[in-house]
Amino acid sequence: MAKIQPIILAGGTGSRLWPLSRELYPKQLLRLIDDTSSLLQTTLLRINSLPEVLPPVLVVGEEHRFITQGQIEELGCFDDFSILLEPVGRNTAPAICGAAEFCRQQGEDEDVVLLIMPADHVVQYTEKFAEVVRQAAELAAGGAIVTFGIQPTGPETGYGYIEQGDGNRVASFKEKPDLAVAREYLAKGNYFWNSGMFAFTVKTFMREIEKFAPEMLACMVESVENGTTDGRFFRFEKNAMVKCPSDSIDYVLMEKTDISAVVAADLGWSDIGSWKALWDVLEKDENGNVTRGDVLLEDTKNCLVKSEDMLVTTVGMEDTLVVETADAILVAPLSRSQDVKKIVTRLKKDRRKEFSLHTTVYRPWGSYTVLEEQPRFQIKRITVTPGAKLSLQMHHHRHEHWVVVSGTARITNGEEKILLHENQSTYITAGTVHRLENPGVIPLELIEVQNGSYLGEDDIVRFDDVYGRKGTN
Repeated sequence: MAKIQPIILAGGTGSRLWPLSRELYPKQLLRLIDDTSSLLQTTLLRINSLPEVLPPVLVVGEEHRFITQGQIEELGCFDDFSILLEPVGRNTAPAICGAAEFCRQQGEDEDVVLLIMPADHVVQYTEKFAEVVRQAAELAAGGAIVTFGIQPTGPETGYGYIEQGDGNRVASFKEKPDLAVAREYLAKGNYFWNSGMFAFTVKTFMREIEKFAPEMLACMVESVENGTTDGRFFRFEKNAMVKCPSDSIDYVLMEKTDISAVVAADLGWSDIGSWKALWDVLEKDENGNVTRGDVLLEDTKNCLVKSEDMLVTTVGMEDTLVVETADAILVAPLSRSQDVKKIVTRLKKDRRKEFSLHTTVYRPWGSYTVLEEQPRFQIKRITVTPGAKLSLQMHHHRHEHWVVVSGTARITNGEEKILLHENQSTYITAGTVHRLENPGVIPLELIEVQNGSYLGEDDIVRFDDVYGRKGTN
């Protein structure tokens, strides 16, 4: 089998899985199927078991870079990988185009097969997955643009369809149908769900994309040529990417090329595009319920009930979705879970923080959780991982009082450098340059009390940062 270069698209937000999925902590980073691995991590483990596989290349949004890196390193099975950072979102076609050009400019063999995979899909039958990849790689090595067609299990209206012609040839791509048309497709037997997974060689892809989207190719070539490397990260040049047309790979290439092929893939697949889709794939109790967290049900059937922070109880519910987080609760008919996106649209329009953030926010050095928030004061729990340190920084408008709960803190407070242990504290006035570090081998936990006229996260001026985040936040 030809060598395979995995390209993992990890730039989505999964808005239909709100309130669990947020802009700054999207669904691919969530542990939705079990408590051990995120969707991104299961995708990585899936490709790691393939033969002749090269180190993965991931395409992510700039704001997700450190969480993504942390989840990869947590697996402990990848000595090498690349994370490509998108300064702006431009849909799947530019992301794939940029990744292919990155591989080409890295000197990769143009006959290597690029395996394009979204980071947030579920594949239950991993042995079948390896066989389907082998078939796709053979077709791709022969010069085809290959798509993975999922064997439909019902007349689904939420997916696009692929019509298979003679052999592996693609006869046509179909938009998401209504229920009557979906039933027709199912009855004919030669229609597949469009999975969003593809395989093709670098050489074939570049030739076809230049034919159908030359402006896009030119923009992404420029964006890679003028991009910058920062440790594990490669950042596409922003100005060139801003100019790039924003389109899906289906529209730009798959619907136009005459060399497309499809491999039938019975994989136990789901794109987990909604809470209903998640309910479909998870194990249910004798009443058809899926529960997660501290949940108590009475006379409840065919529901999905998830608790993150507190006890959630239901009585006499059917076909209902209930999701609780620390700062939001969602209740809806399970059949209308696709409409959750409408709530997210309203949150974004109103500029509510629940659109983008959880009460716990992850940073490259650890995390913080907002415990209480008032007009002139705010209380946070801060966790700093062993060996990590925050930026050397200053705030114009807020004072901070730090109390160590556990672990050891090394603190720069103006000209003073001190070590603090459990139950010790320090006070940092507005305008004072300061830094927090964890020199120990266990997590550092502390309580931070902020007070002042303005407490926004954009009141940070960074002077030095090991993660490359300099200047004003």
